[in-house]
Amino acid sequence: MEMTMCFPLLLLICSLSTAQLQTEADNEIIPHGKQTESQGREPTNASDRQQTCTQDINAVLREMSATLAEQRVEMRHLQRENEAQAAKLRELELQKTEVDKMKQQLKAQAAELTNTRAELTNTRAELTNMRAELSNTTARTDVTENQVEALKRDNEAQAAELTNTRAELTNTRAELTNMRAELSNTTARTDVTENQVEALKRDNEAQAAELTNTRAELTNTRAELTNMRAELSNTTARTDVTENQVEALKRDNEAQAAELSNMAARTDVTENQVEALKRDNEAQAAELTNTRAELINMAEELSNMTARTDVTENQVEALKRDNEVKQVAFSTSLLASGSGTIGPFNTYTPLVFRYVVTNIGNAYNPNTGLFIAPVRGAYHFEIYIGAHGHASHPSSVVLVKNGEHIFIAYAHQPSHYGSSANGATLLLEVGDVVFLRLRGNSRVYDNENHHSTFSGNLLFTM
Repeated sequence: MEMTMCFPLLLLICSLSTAQLQTEADNEIIPHGKQTESQGREPTNASDRQQTCTQDINAVLREMSATLAEQRVEMRHLQRENEAQAAKLRELELQKTEVDKMKQQLKAQAAELTNTRAELTNTRAELTNMRAELSNTTARTDVTENQVEALKRDNEAQAAELTNTRAELTNTRAELTNMRAELSNTTARTDVTENQVEALKRDNEAQAAELTNTRAELTNTRAELTNMRAELSNTTARTDVTENQVEALKRDNEAQAAELSNMAARTDVTENQVEALKRDNEAQAAELTNTRAELINMAEELSNMTARTDVTENQVEALKRDNEVKQVAFSTSLLASGSGTIGPFNTYTPLVFRYVVTNIGNAYNPNTGLFIAPVRGAYHFEIYIGAHGHASHPSSVVLVKNGEHIFIAYAHQPSHYGSSANGATLLLEVGDVVFLRLRGNSRVYDNENHHSTFSGNLLFTM
């Protein structure tokens, strides 16, 4: 505003200064000869100049007034435009504020929509898991029912077999009574038989426990196999469900705009379904628990019946073995054919007596040189060895029981043929091992005359 007012004043001052300078210049240019004429005309020119200057000033003032009027009009117009722009600016600011608020609301709605979608996805996942668990529970229940039916059939078969076994046991007991009547005449044999029965009972108890453990392991293995099959079936079902879920989620993404309005109702329905499924699962879990308890009871009964049957079978087998295994005896020679010397070696070396004269009961193995006791009892063993004389290498053999050195047969002479013998009576348990070892730096000789022999026999069972 101040700059607009100053501009016309500057124009006025410049015009006045220009007029004054022009007048002075005109005065200086007039010739000296005409000075007298100019002096005579000076009052007239001065008044003319004054009138002309006044007219110029008035014109300038009129121009300035017109300019000022135009500028005022322009200023009012600019003020109105400024006010309109300020109003528009305020409206724009209000619109911007509203837009920001709407953006925040949209962000909040988007976050809420994301959370709602996540909750819906979790709810669907839980529903799918519950359906899968329900399917697994149903499958397990069916498997359990099938197992119960199979166990019932097995129980019926075992009951029939147990009846037959009891009949056989009755017959066996009758035979045993007759045999005891026959054996009652000999007191020594009766004592030996009673000792054998006690030993066999202990062995049967140990074997029954081992058999029970083996069957328990077999049952656990079968259960693990069943669980692995069920898990494989569950994995396949879950894979199918996952693929269906992917397709369903694709369709859900396309229809999310429509589903958003119905989400509240669907959530309520889903929660009701979840609650219903939970109740169904609890009921099925309780039913499954009861079924498992019944199955465990039936398995225990079956295990008891099986144990009793096994004990009975073991007793029958033991009695049969008592009747069959009454004599064990063997007699062997070192070389199967020809002649030769074995040794010397730096360490103890097992001897294998390959020529078998007698092997009643087949307790001796000519391929390994090991005698394995078939029954618990007292056994007598005899050793006969020989070798040609040598200054540094004796003839020495050790009788070994389960890795323990028992007796030794030893002979050493620098020349001619030398021999040695020894024997022992050992109490052996079932499975005990007896064999001969050649001592280090020793040697033993044998030929077709069978100088080096290893013999043994069962004296009586215990």
